[in-house]
Amino acid sequence: MRSHALTLAAAGAALLAPTSPPTPPPPAPEEPAVSQDADVSAAELLAEVATCTQVSRGRYRTDSGRPAAVPVCGTKEAVFWKADMDIDCDGRPTARCSSRTDPHFSSATAFTQSDGRHLSAERLPYIVVPTPSAIWDYKAHGVRGGSLAAVVYQGRVRYAVVGDVGPSDIIGEASYAAAEALGIPADPRAGGAPSGVTYIVFKDEVVKPIEDAAEAVRAGERAARKFTRGQ
Repeated sequence: MRSHALTLAAAGAALLAPTSPPTPPPPAPEEPAVSQDADVSAAELLAEVATCTQVSRGRYRTDSGRPAAVPVCGTKEAVFWKADMDIDCDGRPTARCSSRTDPHFSSATAFTQSDGRHLSAERLPYIVVPTPSAIWDYKAHGVRGGSLAAVVYQGRVRYAVVGDVGPSDIIGEASYAAAEALGIPADPRAGGAPSGVTYIVFKDEVVKPIEDAAEAVRAGERAARKFTRGQ
């Protein structure tokens, strides 16, 4: 009897069940792939600056007491140098950049935002150029506050602006945010990179407003394509 009852129950269930599974909804159309053709690699940029035509009258130290061995080089479109990276934490005080975290902290930067306030080293990727001197005057080569720069380190490219000036005989410095973006330890006391950083500043290419990091990326990609591919 148990076997017969189960058979009847199974038959009843079969009659109540739908004869075919519901039709699944059509698959959503695939999103178009985002083109990466616009990305300019570190290798492409480095190939354009492999040869140095020196535009500075002399050479720079990377740190006080070091030999003066770094020239500023130039092409028609850009100036560049290859150095270390010291951490600049100057500008508006923040949690990571202040007199508490940096014994050489200054609350001022050479260039200011569109609202008149000093830049934030913690938030804005910027690089530092030497104060004009007999060695080199950046202003004579199409460079000024807000000029667009590409910084290359260990296969990474990050775009920044010229945001501050440093000692007249030392080169190789960038903001906390620039170092962090490149994977370089950004602590102003113990961070930085001892060598292997390439700084490329595009002549007469200025980011407005200077504090717009997203615009620096957009403009940087355009300038890098033109620099490496003529596009």
